Amino acid sequence: MRVIVTGGGTGGHIYPALAIADKFKEIDSSTEILYVGCYEGIEKEVVPKSGYDMEIVDARWIEKKTPGQMIKTGVRVAKGIHEAKRVIKKFKPDVIIGTGGYVCFPVLVAGHTQKCLCYLHEQNAYPGLANRTLEKYVKNIFLGFPDASQYFKEPSKHVNAGNPVRKNFFRISKQEARRKLNIPQDDFVVFTFGGSLGAPKINEVAVELVQLFNGHEDVSMIMGTGKWYYDEIMGEITKKGTDIKENIRVKDYIENMDLHLLACDVVISRAGALSVAETTVSGKAAILIPSPHVTGNHQYYNAKAVADRGGAILIEEKDLQIQKVVEDVLRLKNNPDMLAEMSKASRACAPDKALDIICGKIISDYESLKR
Repeated sequence: MRVIVTGGGTGGHIYPALAIADKFKEIDSSTEILYVGCYEGIEKEVVPKSGYDMEIVDARWIEKKTPGQMIKTGVRVAKGIHEAKRVIKKFKPDVIIGTGGYVCFPVLVAGHTQKCLCYLHEQNAYPGLANRTLEKYVKNIFLGFPDASQYFKEPSKHVNAGNPVRKNFFRISKQEARRKLNIPQDDFVVFTFGGSLGAPKINEVAVELVQLFNGHEDVSMIMGTGKWYYDEIMGEITKKGTDIKENIRVKDYIENMDLHLLACDVVISRAGALSVAETTVSGKAAILIPSPHVTGNHQYYNAKAVADRGGAILIEEKDLQIQKVVEDVLRLKNNPDMLAEMSKASRACAPDKALDIICGKIISDYESLKR
């Protein structure tokens, strides 16, 4: 089978696509995979490290603010569809699956016109306009959260799958992750991050926790500032007169996200679909502060899906009180039963079988067509 996977812009779209590609190869090593990304996403750096071939097509976010911007979007999308058709004719895929990001639009539209089996994975509890538009071009939409179904028009196409995560999250124990990261096994570990670029509000909370936990023997803390904010945060910590001790780690970028999530006890983060999936698969109590600057406020719905089941504390940014977050962290530290209960509830939200469901359905459809 020949498969195109496409998704781009951020890790939240790229890593699920790579996880799906890996699963296809695990099922049948003869499967040929091509990744299609766009010029402006980080997939240009991430995908080559995975070993998969990649093609680039033009794509642009949907912009409706002015007629000029709408025209520019239309021109770029039309160009992307033309380029995607050329890639498809050359690679001759049996299947195309998109995992989000604006590159999916031209690729899936082109795939539909070329009579390919096309699928879409919607990671968020609230889908964006592009994915809602793509519903008519695909055979099925795999849902990361069942809540998303209500926002589409063709429920017969929907398959509840969950969000796919990489295999390491199922293979490495908390103890092993701590050994690899050189974190004491008995420490209470707090992990804060705001995505690859960072989030100021998450960093504000983290700086306060650094002041509180710096030098504590029974606590370790890892703070992912994001590349945009590292220098600013280090300057702020220095201004406060804090001499960072060994139990505090401040990093601009978290490379081994699987190890850090598996090693910690409490996560404080945004609520992107991939972050939520990886946090719940790791079975971690979470304090989720959704970004208010995303389409349809979808991070709020991602966080709510876990908070409603007891696996997370949901705090909207407009209601954020840093001291209250500190109190929540201390409550979890000092109440192991509460921590264990939240961790169990978080794990119950995890998408254990997402890859089996997605790849199994696609392979079944493909084999039915061959008969």
